[in-house]
Amino acid sequence: MYEPDTSAATPCLGHRVSPSRPFLSFGVRRSLRASLRGSLNLKHRAAGFSLLEVMFAMAIVGVLVMSLYAAIVNSISWIKVCQENGRVTQILSDKLDTIRLYNWTQINSNSFVPTSFVVGIDPFNTNSTPYYTGTISIAEAPNPLNAYYKSNILQVTVRVDWVSGSRPQNRSMDTYVTKYGLQSYIMR
Repeated sequence: MYEPDTSAATPCLGHRVSPSRPFLSFGVRRSLRASLRGSLNLKHRAAGFSLLEVMFAMAIVGVLVMSLYAAIVNSISWIKVCQENGRVTQILSDKLDTIRLYNWTQINSNSFVPTSFVVGIDPFNTNSTPYYTGTISIAEAPNPLNAYYKSNILQVTVRVDWVSGSRPQNRSMDTYVTKYGLQSYIMR
């Protein structure tokens, strides 16, 4: 590294030369010190934030917090909808499985299969608040082919209605019941 020899340096035009800064004159050094002092003062002044910057940052944080809150509320409502749909599917399949256990005479009698039912919110508590209302309808199956077994097949429809929040909801499932079982009609 090159270091200038300050012992041989002579002052130029009557200015003193500092050993640490051999080529800077006194006036240049003084203006350099003043500019450094000014920049140090600017650094001390720039250490904090202005009121406008703080307000802008608070607005950004407020928007982020509100969007996070909206996302949480939305996800909770979706969880509720998914739980209700799962519960309704459980109710529908339970009712249809019960229908499949009945024989042809029981299904054709008018009083054996209930036409309406009410189920509470909690499936494990029989005294829970009624929430789901349903109907069971038994009718002749639609027969587009005019098949010979038309009088031996019935269509059972189970429908469940409920109100989710302020929106009315409903789901339904269908199944077919035959007099002698499906295997004798399929295997022909």
